[in-house]
Order: sequence, then structure tokens, then C-alpha cells
Amino acid sequence: MAAARCLLAGALVVVISACSSGGGGNTPSAGLTATPERQITSGTDEATQPSVHFEAAFPKLQPVERPTALVEVPDEHWMLLELQDGRIVGFPNNSAASEYTTVWDNRANTSRQDNEEGLLGLALDPNFGSNGYLYVYYSAASGNRRTVLSRLTTTGHGASLKVVAGSELVILEQPQPYSNHKGGQIAFGPDGMLYLGLGDGGSEGDPKGNGQDITRDWLGSIIRIDVRDATAAHPYAIPADNPFADGPDGARPETWAYGLRNPWRFSFDTATGALWIGDVGGSNWEEVDIGQRGANYGWNVMEGFQCLQPSSGCNQGGLVLPVTAYSHAEGRCAIVGGYVYRGKAIPALAGYYVFADYCSGVVQAFSVAGAAPGSKPATTTLRARGSQVSSLAQDASGELYLLDFDGKIEKLGP
Repeated sequence: MAAARCLLAGALVVVISACSSGGGGNTPSAGLTATPERQITSGTDEATQPSVHFEAAFPKLQPVERPTALVEVPDEHWMLLELQDGRIVGFPNNSAASEYTTVWDNRANTSRQDNEEGLLGLALDPNFGSNGYLYVYYSAASGNRRTVLSRLTTTGHGASLKVVAGSELVILEQPQPYSNHKGGQIAFGPDGMLYLGLGDGGSEGDPKGNGQDITRDWLGSIIRIDVRDATAAHPYAIPADNPFADGPDGARPETWAYGLRNPWRFSFDTATGALWIGDVGGSNWEEVDIGQRGANYGWNVMEGFQCLQPSSGCNQGGLVLPVTAYSHAEGRCAIVGGYVYRGKAIPALAGYYVFADYCSGVVQAFSVAGAAPGSKPATTTLRARGSQVSSLAQDASGELYLLDFDGKIEKLGP
């Protein structure tokens, strides 16, 4: 089988051309009217659906290989771009930006032995302005295969912003049985807690059953920890309201939700606090989930809305269904979770969850109003084809960006 691990997010694509079929298409350079995949049933007719334009956000910057995350430093109009090879670079949030500064270079300690290893997650502390802390999640280059969540201390502002040498404080490490399905999203919730999404550990079909086991480790889960008073001796605390805080039946108390295959990007709605998860599927289905405390999202019993093990008649008791799912038709292969749009530039997009597909470059959205597990809201296509999307990003104003594996950064506009 001419299989290729063509995706950081972890989809197994049977032939390599399935991944590249959409990558060579041209990104629309004029306004593209969104077209519903099926009839809108929410009472909003097609004419009022969002119409968006994708344009180069920073046209004077040289493309950099494999960007995986982009965040804006609050009140500084300064962007931090994470690269899979182990670097964080900075530049002004200005279309005239033309040069990068190096904020952190961890290439010597970052494993890139496989397509899905590397520097995968970046988040700023909620009190970054006063403490200068940022958090990273990466594959370690030395020792046994593992991923590392660490806190770094920075100094300076804007072009002078740098990570202080020797300041890395390791928060936790997770042994990894295989080279794929690392997850990697880290984000602080509105509750001030740090959330980290981990894949099931890799291979195919979750052979070790990590998705449904929360006693051995954190694989296949989203964990939630308190890092506000982190020290080397006590790097984090367990929030008392975590669903398994008391460790019932041996459950890991850090676990917040589980039954995930590879949550490649989740985000909190800045207006409601709701957590939206894009979970990469296996051979057939990609899904969007809404965060629920203690939820079991079903992997590897189910994939999307379908039974997987067994292929029919699976026990769905206690499982939380996706909000929506899509198939691998038309060259699609792996979801890239996004954000609920709360910016001002595109009023018609307000309240829509925007997400993408890695292989095809398609960008879709649905209104979160009334969306719930199993609701299958009408989905609007904002872009029908494009280059390979590695991540979406949101700046301090709520505007959205696409990061392409070829190094481009695109911005959504009206």
C-alpha cells in the first residue's frame, strides 16, 4: 500500500496524491461567496451567508517552512509564529512587516524524526504582560520518545522580545509509543486553567486502546491543569473541579475529556467561553466536538457518527456525539480545528465556527447558535480549494488567519 503520513495532524492517506490534489490549487484572490453544502435550515437564506476574501496577511515576509501556530502579544501588536522545526519568530502585526526576529530557537532539542513530530503548541500566559511567561509543547529530541509541555520566561518587548536562556521549566512529559498523533494544542481557558490536547499515541486504529483508557496516561485526552504557581518541585496543581480530580477507579486526575483520536486544534469562544474541538479522524470521517467536562467522545469505538469497533451495533452508551462530521470525499483527509469568529471586519461571519481541511484546503463554517452534540448544523463553504492548511489563528482583535504548510499566512476579510 502506497501509504504516506502526509499530515502533521495525523490522518493516514492511502495514496500521496490524495494529500497533494488540493495543495496546488490557487487560493482565491477575490471575494468568494460562501455556498452551503446543504440547504440552510436555521431560518437564514443563502443570500445572507458570509462572503469572505482570503489575502496575504503579511506579503513582505518571506515564507517560512511549516508554521504550526500564530499568536499575538496583547497590547503590543506583535505576532509570534511557531515553526515545527523548533523555533518561535516574531514580527509586527502590520501588513508592511518584512523581517522576523528570533524569539526562541529550540531546534537542537526538538525531534523532527517524523512528519508529525516537532514544536506543536504555543500559548501566552493570561498575565503575560506582567510575568512574561509563554508555554510550548514539543517532541523531545533526546532520550525515549516523548512530548514535553514547558514554561519559558521572556524578556523585552516587540523586536527585543526573547526567551531567557536556561529559563525552561518542564511542566510535564508524556511518553509516546509511536511517531504520530501528538495533538499539541495548548490554550488557557476563561477559567485561567491550562488545557492541553493529546492524540492517542499513534499507529493506526489506536492499537493500545488509549482513547478509552484514562488510567495509564493522558493520550487521547484533553487535560486541564493549574500552572499559576508552578515551580520545579510542584510544576502544576489539579483543579478541584476536574471531573476525575479524586482519581475514581484509577483515572488520571488531570483528565478533562477523552475519547479523542488527535485533537488538532481547539479553541475557546471569546464571547461564550465554549470549547470547540477539531478531532482528526481515521480512514473516513473528520469531526467537530463541543467541549464538555468529563466527556467521552468515542474514539476508537466510533469515528464521527459511525461505529468503528465493531463496525456496526457498537455500544454508544455514555458517548458524546460530534456536533458535525464530514467525509474524506473530494480529497479531504484531516480537520484543522479553528475559531468562532468574533472579529469586526466580517459582520456576516459573527458567531460562525470556522475550520479547515489539511489536504484539500477547503475552509468551512457553521453558526454556533443552537449547535449541540448530534445537531449537524448547516455548513457553509468559505473556500472550496486551497493550499495545505496547518492551523488557523486568531489575533487580539478576533480576526482570523490561515497558516499554510508552504509558509504563507492568509487573513480572512470581507
